[in-house]
Amino acid sequence: MTQTEQSEPTRGLLLVLTGNGKGKTTAALGTALRAAGYGFKVAIIQFIKGTWHYGELDALKRLPQIELHRSGAGFYKIMGDDLPEEVHRKAAAEGLALARQKLTSGRYRLVILDEVNNAVQTGLLSLEDLLGLIDDRPRDVDLMLTGRDAAPEVVERADLVTEMKEIKHPFQQGILAKKGIDY
Repeated sequence: MTQTEQSEPTRGLLLVLTGNGKGKTTAALGTALRAAGYGFKVAIIQFIKGTWHYGELDALKRLPQIELHRSGAGFYKIMGDDLPEEVHRKAAAEGLALARQKLTSGRYRLVILDEVNNAVQTGLLSLEDLLGLIDDRPRDVDLMLTGRDAAPEVVERADLVTEMKEIKHPFQQGILAKKGIDY
């Protein structure tokens, strides 16, 4: 048996990156990059983040195997959010519908739902809707979920759960987000 045969599962995995520490989206993007390196198609649907510009947007445009879709209406209830809740709920619902379409299209080996745990935890999406998506996903597609506060039911279904734990953060020292590191 070759190394590829040993490491390539016969079924798609459910991977969860959670916790209050920095690095969940960064780790997901690293996984997307790895998959693209093997020629696999990847779809990333971002919840919550919305309209801000960040470096990943420009970098991913150079990688045709990876699609990035922003379904959030911006940060929800933080950072000066003044949008009505209905706008955020509609954007999250559209993101979940897009995720279902990408998962079932037969085109993608990996689908990443970035910040979806936050969307559930804040009530923008129902846990039942996310669990339905998880349970209905095609057998051969890997699904990665990121965001703080992954629900216990999500953790229970997962094949891999990594918790990012904040030990120290530059913000605690008055250092604001840094271009190329944080966005």
